[in-house]
Amino acid sequence: MISAAAIAAAGIAFLPGAAQAADPSAPAVHRAAKGPDLKQAAVPKAKTFTSAADKTVRKGDSAAARAEGAVTGNPDLKIALTATNTTARGIHLETVITSVDAKLSVVINWGDGVLERIPAGGSVTLENHHVYEKPGAYEISVGVDDPANKVYRENEVTITTLGSEFTPHDPTRLLDTRDGFRAPKAKVAPRSSARVQVSGYGWIPEKVTAVALNVTVTNTTSGGHITAHPSGTHRPDASNVNFEAGQTVPNLVIVPVGEDGYVELFNGGWESVDLIADITGYFTQTAANGYTPMAPSRFVDTRSGLGTAKGQVPGQSGFATQIAGLRGVPQNAKAVALNVTVTNPKEAGHLVVYPSGGRIPLASSVNFTAGQTVANSVIVPVGPDGTISIRNSAWAGTDVVVDVVGHYSPEGKGALMSSLPVRWLDTRDPDGAFGRMDARSYLAVQLAGWEPGDTGVSGFVLNTTVTDTAGDGFLSVAPDPNSPEQYENGTQVRPERPTSSALNWTKGKTVANLVQATSGPHGIVDFWNQGWEETDLVVDLFGYYDTQ
Repeated sequence: MISAAAIAAAGIAFLPGAAQAADPSAPAVHRAAKGPDLKQAAVPKAKTFTSAADKTVRKGDSAAARAEGAVTGNPDLKIALTATNTTARGIHLETVITSVDAKLSVVINWGDGVLERIPAGGSVTLENHHVYEKPGAYEISVGVDDPANKVYRENEVTITTLGSEFTPHDPTRLLDTRDGFRAPKAKVAPRSSARVQVSGYGWIPEKVTAVALNVTVTNTTSGGHITAHPSGTHRPDASNVNFEAGQTVPNLVIVPVGEDGYVELFNGGWESVDLIADITGYFTQTAANGYTPMAPSRFVDTRSGLGTAKGQVPGQSGFATQIAGLRGVPQNAKAVALNVTVTNPKEAGHLVVYPSGGRIPLASSVNFTAGQTVANSVIVPVGPDGTISIRNSAWAGTDVVVDVVGHYSPEGKGALMSSLPVRWLDTRDPDGAFGRMDARSYLAVQLAGWEPGDTGVSGFVLNTTVTDTAGDGFLSVAPDPNSPEQYENGTQVRPERPTSSALNWTKGKTVANLVQATSGPHGIVDFWNQGWEETDLVVDLFGYYDTQ
């Protein structure tokens, strides 16, 4: 489906304080080994739906034939159906017809109002493909008419498409070990897990395929990490939240839900921690809201007065900002995916991002300390008036920057194909195509477009982690304008340096953050080290959005 191949772009290192810093030089071309097939990694896995030939139903025979009780001309006309998921909303249908040598008329009713008419003759196997407008369950029926022998037969099979669409949920607490909310009132022990019920809790439906959770770790006494994964599955190596002693760290995760309706949060540290989980939305294999990725677009910057009043947001106050109907976000957007950055805070605190008109949730979206610059991913429902609200819960002011990276709406085409984590890039790997990321440089990584089935991939759910950081810096993630052929023949143009941050770090720290990246025109994504010192980068794929 999608194979991992990469193009590494080594930039020129710049000295801090230089009068003028040139952009990176033209990238050299490198390709990594072919990665795993996402058809095997997709959760839920592709399924096959069948209806055997003995399920064939006799319908519409002539009155004379019915009176005779049998049809002598083609009495054993039968139809066997096999339907298989191919893409998020695509189905491959194999129709095996058993018949005498006669002219046949075949009609496929795909169950969504689309009919397909096919002439055939005698025993034959037909191969057909269909893409539905929306995910869901559909009943496919195939009718075969033998007009010469006055025989009509029909068979049907019910299928469910593979992709999932998003339903936003007002930020709601699902777990808090500090006070024993839906868990024992105790810290999560090292190398153990807290279980979070998702499916069937409150207003959440029974069959949820994936969930967007804001996971917060707090009351930490040493460094460690948290890994989110579907209940009943092997725990992956990827980390979703990294923390140090004394830190409170939130991070957004989009994680598949186990067959039992639970998600597990594993404490990968060596000391006990408290865990909090807040839902902001869920995915189901039904029509809801598809995802449309965007190149990061700035909607709010309190330093310049973009999207709100100019000046720091005072402590214990907030503001609303218009989202729907601006800069490519449709008027009927139900939720937006954001990068929210805090900078120049006067003291420690946290931001809360929530739909305007709703109650202020308990969840924190970004936690910060005095003087820290920190970014976090947020998925938030859009209020009825098309706005979202941001509240500074510290007691002193801070600047806030908001970049929109995508939106969910009824017209959105991207359906989530969630997966168990797949490692796409690790600059620490001695056998990989990359070494450490140079200062002020980028890696151009091709995530889609290498296989024919990749053409519908519009975006990716990534967990990015920087580690072994030699200095302060921030990571930017943006689509690359060049094609693979341009990189091959050396005619690529220099991408513009992005201004938005996907995550921020300080020297010696390991920091992880979820990134929803657009595939751009050619499936190539640029990862920029915007710091002045080198760093290592790890990228894990948690899913992708498919428009087919």
